[in-house]
Amino acid sequence: QVQLVESGGGSVQAGGSLRLSCAASGDTSRSYCMGWFRQAPGKEREGVAVIDSDGNTHSAGSVKGRFTISQDNAQNTLYLQMNSLKPEDTAMYYCAAEPGLSFVGSWYPNTQDFRYWGQGTQVTVSP
Repeated sequence: QVQLVESGGGSVQAGGSLRLSCAASGDTSRSYCMGWFRQAPGKEREGVAVIDSDGNTHSAGSVKGRFTISQDNAQNTLYLQMNSLKPEDTAMYYCAAEPGLSFVGSWYPNTQDFRYWGQGTQVTVSP
């Protein structure tokens, strides 16, 4: 099992930046696919970006060029650098993990692919 704890959320104005972190603990000896999802009020949880177990990165079209996912394996930490934030980026952001998951070709985000979830960190972007 793995435990995930997100941090780094907050309130910013449009055009600002935030960096989210997700600290993983527990059974980190395996190769995991790690990702970020978000959920706005009244909407379904949607995929933002992932690093799959082969080290390939994928991101949603709505954040390409603005958000960057990365990880520090030595620190067992996943990051999401968010630049040029927009009000529509306002949501609860969740870290997710699944061992041995990789994506060949395109990534079609699906919350059902991930077994482990953090509690979330709120990101609010004002106009």
